Amino acid sequence: MLVVFPGQGSQKIGMGADIYEKFASARNVFHEVDDAISYKLSDLIFNGTEEELKLTQNAQPAIMAVSIAFARVLEKEFGFNLVAKARFFAGHSLGEYSALCAAGVITLAETAKILRVRGKAMSEACPNQGAMAAIIGLDILTVEKLVNESSSNEYILQIGNDNSPKQTIISGHTEAIEKAIEKAKENGARRALKLEVSGPFHSVLMEKAIEPLREVLDSVNFNTPSRPIISNVTAKAENGNFKELLIKQLTSRVRWTETIQFAKQESVSKCIEIGPGRVLTGLVKQITDDMETANVNSVESLELMR
Repeated sequence: MLVVFPGQGSQKIGMGADIYEKFASARNVFHEVDDAISYKLSDLIFNGTEEELKLTQNAQPAIMAVSIAFARVLEKEFGFNLVAKARFFAGHSLGEYSALCAAGVITLAETAKILRVRGKAMSEACPNQGAMAAIIGLDILTVEKLVNESSSNEYILQIGNDNSPKQTIISGHTEAIEKAIEKAKENGARRALKLEVSGPFHSVLMEKAIEPLREVLDSVNFNTPSRPIISNVTAKAENGNFKELLIKQLTSRVRWTETIQFAKQESVSKCIEIGPGRVLTGLVKQITDDMETANVNSVESLELMR
């Protein structure tokens, strides 16, 4: 089994409220995160505005908190031993931090602190100069060609996320993004549109975020994972060197298609997504038609995992 955790964009007001109300183990997660970052993030998650929640420094620890709350409830209240059942853990961008937390590599409090710093650093790394766009309906080789044609010495553009054979996210200077969107449409893309994000994530334009992230990662003790983590950077199972991989992840492509293909090659036949939304299981279905999927994102879905 592959256990995966969602990334930014899966957040919504009220996520996790049902398990917060019903299970002490969930409440403990939210309270620990609040204490770790000295901010009532739980109030924002349950009662705030979508505009405030989607701010990168809020969305990242919030999605992680909800994901880990569901993981804890699954284990403590439903007796579902993730470590015993999982072959690998993985997560999409910030979701990789949730995976590391679930696998015992870093503590919940450390994960919350890191993501608060990471989110702020990413949103401030390239203000008002960069963007991201989704290209839907073109294969990765065609998108790579468009990226090369749309970038220059002056305007940087690269693939930020290889999400599935049907969906690629590009990242870079706004001028290059707009040029690539037009070229994608000319080449028959089903859709090509800018994303509502605060910067060109997973591109070299995130370099200014490296030092703040490195500083907080230097203060963390990394343990050996209970199960290997399939890294966004390498798309292979990793048991160490996580600090350097997380730093590289800031400016590197998220290799999600290759992550699922690696799991398939290792004879994994089921993928469970733990956390808000169902984005990753949707991508898994686009990548392969012979991997069973399930989502843990509500009290009802928890009952199905018994």
